Amino acid sequence: MKNSIIIVLLLLSGSMFAQMYNPVKWSTSVEKVSDKEYILKAKAVIQSGWHLYGQYIEEGGPSRTAFTFKNPSKKFELIGKTTEEKGHEVVDKIFDMKIKYFEDKALFTQKIKLISEGLSNIEGEVEFMVCDDSNCLPPTSEELVFKIPTENKTAAAEATPTAEKDSVITEEVTLVKAVDKAEKTVAVDAPKKNEKRGLLSIFIIAFLSGFAALLTPCVFPMIPMTVSYFTKQSKTKAAGIRNAMIYGFSIVIIYVLLGSIVTAVFGADSLNALSTNVWFNLIFFILLVVFACSFLGAFEIMLPNSLANKVDSQADRGGLIGIFFMALALAIVSFSCTGPIVGTLLVEAASKGGIAPIVGMLGFSIAIALPFSLFAAFPGWLNALPKSGGWLNTVKVVLGFLELALAFKFLSNADLVLQLHWLERETFLAIWIAVFGMLAFYLFGKITLPHDSPLNHISVGRLGFGLIVLSFTIYLIPGLWGAPLKLISGFPPPMQYSESPNGLCVSGNSELKITGSLPEGAEHGPQNIITFHDYDKGMEYAKKQGKPVLLDFTGYACVNCRKMEELVWSDPKVLGVLNNDVVLISLYVDDKKELPESEQYTSETTGKKIKTIGNKWSDLQIKTYKANAQPFYVIVDHNSNSLTETSAYNPDITEYYNWLQSGIKNFKK
Repeated sequence: MKNSIIIVLLLLSGSMFAQMYNPVKWSTSVEKVSDKEYILKAKAVIQSGWHLYGQYIEEGGPSRTAFTFKNPSKKFELIGKTTEEKGHEVVDKIFDMKIKYFEDKALFTQKIKLISEGLSNIEGEVEFMVCDDSNCLPPTSEELVFKIPTENKTAAAEATPTAEKDSVITEEVTLVKAVDKAEKTVAVDAPKKNEKRGLLSIFIIAFLSGFAALLTPCVFPMIPMTVSYFTKQSKTKAAGIRNAMIYGFSIVIIYVLLGSIVTAVFGADSLNALSTNVWFNLIFFILLVVFACSFLGAFEIMLPNSLANKVDSQADRGGLIGIFFMALALAIVSFSCTGPIVGTLLVEAASKGGIAPIVGMLGFSIAIALPFSLFAAFPGWLNALPKSGGWLNTVKVVLGFLELALAFKFLSNADLVLQLHWLERETFLAIWIAVFGMLAFYLFGKITLPHDSPLNHISVGRLGFGLIVLSFTIYLIPGLWGAPLKLISGFPPPMQYSESPNGLCVSGNSELKITGSLPEGAEHGPQNIITFHDYDKGMEYAKKQGKPVLLDFTGYACVNCRKMEELVWSDPKVLGVLNNDVVLISLYVDDKKELPESEQYTSETTGKKIKTIGNKWSDLQIKTYKANAQPFYVIVDHNSNSLTETSAYNPDITEYYNWLQSGIKNFKK
């Protein structure tokens, strides 16, 4: 009896976790502007943890939200484009583009003008896609009805919820939500986490850059000079410490103010928008090359001497104002060293958008101000500081090489947007190999640059750093032949933007890949794995090979699908299984190719018209597996019987590998 109860509970839990999601509810309303003009409003209420994508996303990214309004009799005309709320914007590393999304709720509006009388309803349709931190749903369409207010109504019509045709699915969603709350106490939206992580990374990079700026010839010698000034001019030790603290705080204010001005002038969102602009990337490529040349010793970037003299004269006034102007004088005098670093940080922060420039300048200024305050509090520490010398110029040169390498990232962005293929992956990597290779030679003392002191020998620290740079250079070399180079993921162009998109090296032991031949209906998919997009041809080939089938319900615009392919499928163990032990059938639920009319039908499960190939595979997933989220993986035999439980987004490589092995083991029984 006890075992029977357990079995019943497992069956019930299986049905509860069937993963039938319907996380977006739409409602409509109409606002009257004048006798002829109205504003159509479509409001989306989004289930917690899910996000809805915006309307204006570049091609190649997630499926955007799109509205169409039926107007066969030409009784009204659209005024302008459909607008949307501000939402959230992030730079997605998987798609390498800026992506806008909404959470909790979203409002879309469309202004119209009536041409003829007697129009009571306007019918429309919205196509949209939603994702959470582990699933993406295929693009879905929803019919909308906008009720035009009658003469006795003034401002807005009552909200009209969409049809109740999804009531069955809604009940399943409620059940899924209840179980999810029992199993998961916290649900976090992935883009929101990425946004916070992005600001934290900017702060850390800026903080480390501030320490790098400290070790330049323009700043380092100022530490003992400034600390000695405060300790000598102050009547007591406590006063000296207080003044040095105020000095450090003034440095923070100056640089944070700079970040605030940049954000205010360009706008928090426009900075992010600029990051995908061709001219923005080209200008900053040139700017960073100029910064690099300055650090390498070609010339110095300096602010006018007159400005420095005026600020320096104000520093003699004493008090809080005098201390503030002393901090400003430091920023101006050291500009030839800190300017390129600050400029680079602001450029990098611009690509993040939002308050990133302010966060970046906060991290940079804290690192600059901290030593001045600490050494003022503990003057004895000054004796432990290394003496100024040629090593300070070495720091500048190293920063110059790093600036030069970073510059080509911006040139690569421009090339990717224009699709010129001038700076493909191999070319980019060749440039980086040359830059970091020359840096290694410099650190080993094989080449010298202007302003370098005579070098009779190199220190152990310099040797160690040189070995690290040389090792990194050697690491880059296999990338010319198709190695993934995960350490620098996101910097070089993607694998497909290459002279050899499939790589010159063949991974795995698949005989088909070595010979280059492909069975009928197959093609090279992610990680160069042989895959079928046609279910029947894939099953037929699996029977001939005597292998189980891995059904991969995926989508071209599915973010989490790309994550699985890049981070999990690339693992040698998993890749070996996918190449040699199973036949992969990838069914894209967002494939827009229309089915022949003879193959179009109405779904028995959802009641919707199945018009496209993507609709067909989505309906197959819903009907057979009671699931509608991607990625979704099933291992089946030649009669389409499941060999193990299904799997979804799972970044744990070991778990995913063991899941594959369990399916293969059951197939062989």
